[in-house]
This record gives sequence, C-alpha cells and structure tokens, in this order.
Amino acid sequence: MQIVGLDIGGANLKAASSQGQAVSRVFSIWRDPDRLGQELAELLGGLPAADALAVTMTAELADCFVTKAQGVRRILEAVVETAAGRPVVVWQTGGEFVAVADAKELPQLVAAANWHALATFSGRLAETGEALLIDIGSTTTDLIPMLDGMPVPWGLTDRNRLASHELVYTGVGRTPVCSLASEVTLDDRPVGLAAELFATTGDVYLLTGDLPPDAGCHDTADGRPATRADSARRLARMLCCDQTEISDEELIDVAGQIATIQLDRLGAAVRRVIGISQDPNPPETVLVSGSGTFLARRLVASHPDLAGARLVDLTECFSADVATAACAFAIARLAQERVADFL
Repeated sequence: MQIVGLDIGGANLKAASSQGQAVSRVFSIWRDPDRLGQELAELLGGLPAADALAVTMTAELADCFVTKAQGVRRILEAVVETAAGRPVVVWQTGGEFVAVADAKELPQLVAAANWHALATFSGRLAETGEALLIDIGSTTTDLIPMLDGMPVPWGLTDRNRLASHELVYTGVGRTPVCSLASEVTLDDRPVGLAAELFATTGDVYLLTGDLPPDAGCHDTADGRPATRADSARRLARMLCCDQTEISDEELIDVAGQIATIQLDRLGAAVRRVIGISQDPNPPETVLVSGSGTFLARRLVASHPDLAGARLVDLTECFSADVATAACAFAIARLAQERVADFL
C-alpha cells in the first residue's frame, strides 16, 4: 500500500510518500481557504498515486477560521474531498492515528500535532537516553525533549508549548524583523527599527548567505522576489532608508546583528526547555531538522548545554525534498508501520 503523508500548514503545504518522494508548495490558506482542496490535488499530482492519506496540520490557527475546531473541520473536509474515497487517517498528540470523524470530535488533539509525529518517528535515531529535537522552519521552532526515543514534552497544545518554550514562534523565513529587534547599532550608535512588516528573516538570511536566492519565490514582505538585491531593499526600509542612504556593507552588518538576536532568543528557550524537566540534564543527543537546519546547527555549536551532545542532522539522513517535508514523511512512514494493514 502506498501511503502519502500531508502536512498542512498555514503558509506551506507538504506531502511525502512512505517510499521517500516528497513535494512542497507555498499556499497562504488565510487568503483563500476554499482553494485548499484544489491546492492539495495539485500537490499530490507530484507524487505516485496514493492508496491512502495520513494527515497532520497547523493551518487550523489561520485567521480565516473563527476557531481551531472550525479550522480542523474545514481542512479535513478538503482532504476527504481530495482523497475521493481513499482512506484518510489523522495523527494526534496521543501518539496514534484516528479516523476523520474522531478527529473532528477531538480537534484539540489533532490541531498542531505535526511536531509530535516528527519526534515520534525520528526518535528511532536516539533510542536511549535524553535527547532534544530542534526543528526550525520558516515560521516556528520546535524544541522537543525526548527520552529513550519517545517525545516527553511538557505541553501538548500550542498555548502550553509556548508557555514551556517548546514552541518558539520564530523561524528563518516568514518572521518579521520587527518582532526580533527594536533597534540595531550603526556607527557605534543605537538606531531604532520601524515597527512595520518591511522585511523578514528570509531577507536576513539571504544577506548573510545562509539561504539561497529564489527569484521564483514571491512569499516576501513586499511580494517582490527573494533575491539578494530585493532583500537588501526590504531590510533598508526597516531603517526607514532606501539604498541611496545606506551601504550594502551596513545592511549585511544589520542582518548579522538580527541573526545574532534570533540565535540568542533560541538559546534562552533551550535553557528553559532543559530546565523545566524533573531531571534537568543536558541531552546526550540533539537532532536537527527543517529549512533552518543551518541555524539549528549554529545553536547546538554555540550553546553550552548542547555543544557536547551527539549531533544527528536529519537533512543528512534523507533527501533534500524529504528533509523539507519531514513531518509529512514522518506520518507517511508511521501510518505505513502502524495502520496500513487496517486500511
């Protein structure tokens, strides 16, 4: 049986087969939620035909839905329509798959459960001892404590995970620069930043060289391409400048300062996650994944509680496409192992 996993986010859709093929596409669900079914059909068109679908999601939080329950229901209705009679199972934070009807009845257990699936699947790479999974995406960072290969989070809902710092709402693509810093230093003086969505961390990491340019990507603050030149223009606006008023060298320096601020914020979150456990020992293994793996590796190397740990980079375990769609691949494989015989 060919099972395809779907990870339905608010800004990105990801799909992966249990055999290791994966595709991703940008889709801002809040702009046109009624298009979700069509977008999913086009996404699945990039993979071998599926016999069944396994689903996880975070898009229920999008502000086009009045409540998370409504979001879960609408998303699952779009998936069922796309499935066209094929079986659909949904991952929930109890660590098992449920039917669509049950998922609609218990939306709090399936809302934002993709991190749990990834930790459950990747735990086989850290089967003994304490571990920490650091998954940094375009929008958020998950810091998931693990013990003997299983996730042992303090929180299961987004609210509780924000409280425990196991969820940090910052990533390497879509995070507004103004949410990270209110000022930077130029010419040895503090200079305030505009509290506007002029630039994002995607611009920061394009200028630092950590992310490659993508002229075909327009998921940016101003809708212009994700090129180095456009990123420089966007970041200049954070200082209420255009590029006649600030040099490229100064903009690169500003980008570096903002990157450092984000790294420090994540470092503080790691300290809290380690300290919240009953036995606050540094993890023996750290697993890193996501489009922000470069930042996760930097975090591990610089953090005193992580620098001595064994490092497992999931992007080196899978293809680049699968690594990008790691949560989708995780639920595809988990479904293949756990429920394929019952579908």
